[in-house]
Amino acid sequence: MPQVKLSPRLEAVANLVDTKAKVADIGSDHAYLATYLVEQGKVAEAIVGEVAVGPLDNAKHTVATQGLGKKIDCRLADGLAAVSKEDSVETVVIAGMGGLLIKKILNDQKDLGPFQQLVLQPNTDQDAVRAWLVDNGYAIVKEQMVEEGEHRYEIIVAEPGQQTLSADDLTFGPFLRQEQGPVFQQKWQHEQSRLQLVLDRLKEAGQVDNPKYQEVLKKVEKIQEVLSA
Repeated sequence: MPQVKLSPRLEAVANLVDTKAKVADIGSDHAYLATYLVEQGKVAEAIVGEVAVGPLDNAKHTVATQGLGKKIDCRLADGLAAVSKEDSVETVVIAGMGGLLIKKILNDQKDLGPFQQLVLQPNTDQDAVRAWLVDNGYAIVKEQMVEEGEHRYEIIVAEPGQQTLSADDLTFGPFLRQEQGPVFQQKWQHEQSRLQLVLDRLKEAGQVDNPKYQEVLKKVEKIQEVLSA
């Protein structure tokens, strides 16, 4: 049976998982990540959590097809309700969701933690995820940005610890901002161009004194400051 192959985004997530025993993947996208991690010998066991029957059936199908039913447990549950303390999960992966949903999932079951590692890939509101981590006893230890098609994805890795982040760290990422990799620059150059179009339209409409104009202008200037650092 051919082993599972991951998309660039999920492969990057998989490469950041640092555990040998058990991982939980919440919202698993057909259980591809869990299957890959077990097949590659990165983890011994995995739990896959799905909130709906359809995705759960897809996950079970992948696991059964790969003959990993004894190593990967697919469970129907809302978020981290799929996991209990008795499971002794070391790493939790939550990828491919909005940042506010990831924050809610973590917050709803924060009594389960702290986990040894969180690997999070929020599609939006990355600043809210970073703020939640700081406020709940986690320190960001690594970040990566990966390009897949026309999209650029941020991956945040956190471990138990204390950390203070600036407003720029929350928005741009403490590690991503320092590394200034090509994908990071592409993302924020694109965002700067998008915001500049908003400014141009407001200016054409005679809305320079509009508070929104000043708000967007500050964002454009901040992006330029970070990219020029």
